[in-house]
Amino acid sequence: MLSNLTGWHFLIILVVILLLFGAPKLPGLARSLGQSMKIFKSEITPESTEETPTDSSSGTDSSGTPNPKV
Repeated sequence: MLSNLTGWHFLIILVVILLLFGAPKLPGLARSLGQSMKIFKSEITPESTEETPTDSSSGTDSSGTPNPKV
């Protein structure tokens, strides 16, 4: 459906958007679109919430029990 659109089509769409919203409102529109995209991307990407202990020299494991040193 969108494969037939050329650069001229996008230019015409841009002019129509400019006429509809006006020049003063476009920065706010772009800002809200950017914030929406940022929220959308953060919801899509999986984030690992598991914490792994990185310091093994403390002498205890993650449950707090002492590890015997070999």
